[in-house]
Amino acid sequence: MLNCIVVDDDEMSRKVVVHFIEKTNYLQLNKAFDNAIDALHYLDEEHVDIIFLDVQMPEMSGMDFINALEKDVEIILITSEQKYAVEAFEKKVTDYLVKPIKYTRFEQSAQKAQTNIEVKRASAIIRKEFFVRSDARIVRIPYDRILFVEALADYVIIQTDTKKHIVHYTMKGIVSRLPEEGFIRTHRSYIINLDKIEALEDNSIVIGEKYIPIGASYKEAFLDRLNFL
Repeated sequence: MLNCIVVDDDEMSRKVVVHFIEKTNYLQLNKAFDNAIDALHYLDEEHVDIIFLDVQMPEMSGMDFINALEKDVEIILITSEQKYAVEAFEKKVTDYLVKPIKYTRFEQSAQKAQTNIEVKRASAIIRKEFFVRSDARIVRIPYDRILFVEALADYVIIQTDTKKHIVHYTMKGIVSRLPEEGFIRTHRSYIINLDKIEALEDNSIVIGEKYIPIGASYKEAFLDRLNFL
């Protein structure tokens, strides 16, 4: 299932898209928003695969939302005017739907997003490492050597089994670079390698000598990933 949100200030349009998502068996509606600002805050905490985004909204437009978004997410723009099409594709959105939306056209966009996500996931599995700039060097860090990633102001600490690397990067950016199959965000300030978990104790994850907190908004998704007997 692909997690989706809808961001549209028009209630009727929002309800139509929500209905179409619920009608599509490979899509899961996480939440619908009537403004872009609340949606942006939501994405600080939650993982989403597809955003159905209106262009013309007060306070923050769809284009402003895209500029502020740091996550690698499939975006399907929705608007009543054709004139935004060129700008939309310049921003590399997945697709562009014009109101009133028909389900057949909606599903074409959803399938395109699904294909893009499958390609990216396959690519992430094939890649086994990334390279980071650390201590004036460019260092290779294999995914399977990472224990956890910790936020540190405008930096992140990538803790491996032998060393920690302090990198000027965002948690959102790191989440998008790590394969979903092996890593999960468990707290606003932590991403963990699921294979490195030694135990759960109280409301913490034990990895080596490190006790990593489990945030309330991340707990359900984290526990769903564990293979409990």
